[in-house]
Amino acid sequence: QKSHSERAALLRPILYEMSSPVEDADSSIHNGKALSLNISSGGMLLVMDQAPTIEQVMKVYVPTPITAAETPTLAEVRWMKRLPFGKNNSNGPYFVGLKFMF
Repeated sequence: QKSHSERAALLRPILYEMSSPVEDADSSIHNGKALSLNISSGGMLLVMDQAPTIEQVMKVYVPTPITAAETPTLAEVRWMKRLPFGKNNSNGPYFVGLKFMF
């Protein structure tokens, strides 16, 4: 698992933008905050309060070494899993695996 060895821990709140599906009559862009757990050249692992859909494209603001700068990056949701502890069975938090789009 080469991709696993390339990962670096990155425990940090990050901002994201996610749009509602086009079919949704109330289509809009949702801004939010997630917690990043790790990052690699190919993607990152987040903890989110809401469940995105698989293959949904999000804009994530990836932290850079310069604290004042954050780079917006497009990423696709590849997988999602609800954590076993939450407010109830239907709400988050969720682990969300993202793949950066190049």
